[in-house]
Amino acid sequence: MKNSLIQKYNVPGPRYTSYPTVPYWDETNFSYEIWARTLRKSFKESNTSEGISLYIHLPFCESLCTFCGCNKRITKNHSVESPYIEAVLKEWALYCQILDEKPIIKEIHLGGGTPTFFSTENLEDLINGIFSNAIKAKNYEFSFEGHPNNTSYQHLQKLYDLGFRRVSFGVQDYSEKVQKAIHREQPFHNVAKVTFWAREIGYTSIGHDIIFGLPFQEIKDVVDTIEKTKSLQPDRLAFYSYAHVPWIKGNGQRGFKDDDIPKDEKKRILYEIGKKLLHKNGYHEIGMDHFALKNDSLYEAYENGKLHRNFMGYSSSKTQLMIGLGVSSISDSWYSFSQNVKKLEDYYELIAKDELPIFRGHALTCEDLIIRKHILNLMCQFETSWSDESNYLEEIPEILLQLKEMEKDGFLAISKDSLHVTEAGKPYVRNICMAFDLRLKRKAPETELFSMTI
Repeated sequence: MKNSLIQKYNVPGPRYTSYPTVPYWDETNFSYEIWARTLRKSFKESNTSEGISLYIHLPFCESLCTFCGCNKRITKNHSVESPYIEAVLKEWALYCQILDEKPIIKEIHLGGGTPTFFSTENLEDLINGIFSNAIKAKNYEFSFEGHPNNTSYQHLQKLYDLGFRRVSFGVQDYSEKVQKAIHREQPFHNVAKVTFWAREIGYTSIGHDIIFGLPFQEIKDVVDTIEKTKSLQPDRLAFYSYAHVPWIKGNGQRGFKDDDIPKDEKKRILYEIGKKLLHKNGYHEIGMDHFALKNDSLYEAYENGKLHRNFMGYSSSKTQLMIGLGVSSISDSWYSFSQNVKKLEDYYELIAKDELPIFRGHALTCEDLIIRKHILNLMCQFETSWSDESNYLEEIPEILLQLKEMEKDGFLAISKDSLHVTEAGKPYVRNICMAFDLRLKRKAPETELFSMTI
């Protein structure tokens, strides 16, 4: 029965870090003027009440991890650091010129690439440069992604001194065979070392990222990885499904054969065993792929109904406006999205011309805004409601009809004006969200766009 359900629901689907998803942005009805107008509108509505978020993309890596589909530039030449930091700070200055007053920054997240590719001096210049034109919010939360192989004690201390209290380390899997296949060879000792350093320095939230469904991964590998993780007691965990997207150019995912990747029932078993072990070890599921101990701010936000999700992932607090800086970064004014150019040379060229390096975007319609709320509710609270007239769509009866099958399979409980995802349905939340995705329904993709939902 379980295997037949997996076969039934294992289809390509978005991860819903936004709605509409990027492939369904209407770029023809988007312009720089629309972006600037919605940016100012959102900033005026939210800057003093909740602050804004910054995502800063730091794209450089010394080696290619072949499971990764992120935008990156592989190099061992560290002379690239200073010019990039200068460009990002210039981009930030261009944004500050658009805004009427100093931004109050609630969140900063350094992603990549490998943020710890950069020296402590350059990271300090970056953060100090940001705050030459901004103010820290009272309850700010700064976070960064650290590579266990190159994150030094000095990195952790310097970023702590600059206000960072949350760090996530990419673990993936401790099996040597799996690590070799994905070109991410890092011993447990390296992860333990940076985790202990972060705790010693005073970080209040330490996260580990683990992936199931990697090439050559077996049950014993997942068990071993989680047992080792238990010994380090990170405050939060991302337990991701490996997104096999070999059609993305330059991600190196053809370093292993498709037959080497666990699929369907075998992959689902890896997830279920991992999830059971995480629950046994005190981790609570707070959103799609995410788990946290009760002491972590992410768990508290989930319990209080304040969990938020955007292009940075799950967050313990919502900001209406998120500005993305750096090559390929995505920004969100709530009313529209914009994305920076993906090629580093194009990014530098536009910044040199004093132009925001935006190459595409999407202005959300009234319908988009309603659907976005429902998908965020499902992703962050595992439930949604249309009892408020402002959240109602004419298509709701049609959506519920489509979800009846999932209700029969025990994944949902549907009432007159709401639905609730059951424990059995949590692994299928992407499928549930797809029922609300009217853009996806109206135009099925003609090429491969999304990874499989299971």
